[in-house]
Amino acid sequence: MTEPLYRHPLTYLREELSLSMASYANQLAAVHQALGLGAMASERQKIYRWETGRAVPEPSAQRAMAALHKVPAELVEQIGWPQWLTVAGGIRKRGTDAPWDQTATVEVLSDLARGGPVDRRGFLIMTSAALGSTVLDWQDAMAATNAPISTGSRQITPVLVEHLERRLDHLRHLDDALGSGELRDLALAEFAFVIGLVKESRFTEQTGRRLYAAAAEAARCCAWIHFDAGFHAQAERYFGAALRASAIAADPLTGAYALSFQAIQRYTAGDPRDAVALIEAAQVQSKHRSTPRFKAMLAARAARSYSKAGQRRECARSLDAARDALAAGPHDDDPAYLYWVNLGEIEMIAGSSALELGDHREAVHRFEAAITAEYAGDDQYPRTHAIYLARAADAHLGLRDYDQAVDVAQHAVRCLGGVDSARSSATLADLRAKLGAYRQVPAVRDFLNLTA
Repeated sequence: MTEPLYRHPLTYLREELSLSMASYANQLAAVHQALGLGAMASERQKIYRWETGRAVPEPSAQRAMAALHKVPAELVEQIGWPQWLTVAGGIRKRGTDAPWDQTATVEVLSDLARGGPVDRRGFLIMTSAALGSTVLDWQDAMAATNAPISTGSRQITPVLVEHLERRLDHLRHLDDALGSGELRDLALAEFAFVIGLVKESRFTEQTGRRLYAAAAEAARCCAWIHFDAGFHAQAERYFGAALRASAIAADPLTGAYALSFQAIQRYTAGDPRDAVALIEAAQVQSKHRSTPRFKAMLAARAARSYSKAGQRRECARSLDAARDALAAGPHDDDPAYLYWVNLGEIEMIAGSSALELGDHREAVHRFEAAITAEYAGDDQYPRTHAIYLARAADAHLGLRDYDQAVDVAQHAVRCLGGVDSARSSATLADLRAKLGAYRQVPAVRDFLNLTA
């Protein structure tokens, strides 16, 4: 069974104590009583509602919970539910307090490259405040633009860095086709290889900046692969490392590109307002270096973030900006990693945004426009295409067009056939759950039975 992409912090803490929901409820009720807060019903259903986000504990229940997990009471109010739970049990993101200089950055990168057990926690560790602080640190470090200093004896030439860049390009395309399950070990090995060169090499200033930019992109690839597998805490560490390396490289585009992917993580498993803030920071920092295609990518990601935040007008403006920027055509300075940014992708994002905002007819129109724009999803991007197709099927379902919903859903299943991606699988599982409400429709029933 596919693991959910988001596991509530309370679920993690409860399982760390090896307690069932019922047992946890009993312990919490006892602490509540001992603190003089009165009697509290010890119901399993209450814990279930908290962990599924259907209810928020009363302040007194949170006080008891904080006492149970040894979290200072003042942090409960300062940080807010459920983020304060990440303070419990030492759940913290390493590396966030280190200085943003080359020495500390190499240590953060090396710590990740050394590997160790995968952090499988399916929830975000960083609070909104901590995330904002990290972005500000990145912006300050970018403004410093200090030249990278050689730390080893092995000579790194521009030709060698070009080979590294090509390897990362191949990794990106393999990830498009195979998904995170197949690529995680390869991505980690590639990251460790690049970081080994960072630590042991000597280089010119220009070559050093390209080397650190490659390290930043390798970290972003690892972050994305862990996010796609549902390991949000681990992904956050790699996103942070990508920002650090991009600052040493004095490369705002690589850092902004990492932020654009971290925004997806935030609106998927956190607060969409954080995603909006990340994209806006990326747009400001890359303003004077970005090509029209890069601007189109950020504008499209902004539109999706705004749709998640329910900001309809801002979403529409950003989509218009994305289309206008893309219409300016390609540029010689377009980064290689923007190969996927085209009109088909923009329209797929527009369709996803319309669906998020409840406009099923507009969503269908935009998804169809993406296909008309020759979106090469089946061949080049099966994982992402499966997600978009599932959303298109959801839009048809919203219009009560059951036959078309099933046809598109079948296409999504075919597309996902060779891809190992928890995120894509979870999207299809969610679609199946929605279709389950219409099992009385023969076409829907046949689809559910065939894909059971």
